[in-house]
Amino acid sequence: MEVWIYVFVILVVIELCTVNLVSIWFIIGSLMSLITCYFTDNIGIQVGVFIISSTLSLLLTKNILRKFFNFDKERLNLDRIIGKIGVITEEIKSKSDIGEVKIDGKRWSCYASKKIKVGSKVEILSIDGVKLKVREVEDE
Repeated sequence: MEVWIYVFVILVVIELCTVNLVSIWFIIGSLMSLITCYFTDNIGIQVGVFIISSTLSLLLTKNILRKFFNFDKERLNLDRIIGKIGVITEEIKSKSDIGEVKIDGKRWSCYASKKIKVGSKVEILSIDGVKLKVREVEDE
């Protein structure tokens, strides 16, 4: 019985020291095992109750917690340029060549799968390290 009290206290201290929910499910499991030890002295059953109740509490509360906490990925400044249109300021001569694109008043190194001339409009497809992958867009 004392073991489960120690486990409970240690897990509560760990949970209080962290910002995220880390050990809350194991705290529930230790409480269930503490209750179980009043009914049986079999440590195997107590450990089984700990594992099963911790796993079930994790699986059952996962969707509920998503509703209360915003787990959506917030776009950072860098991510915001993906999908935007920029203008080529330094020609991309081939697939392996690095050019330059101006977007939102900033100049970025860029590359593309084909040759793109200066002044062409391009769409930003992705960010690869410090280079942007772009593709030429047709003027409408």
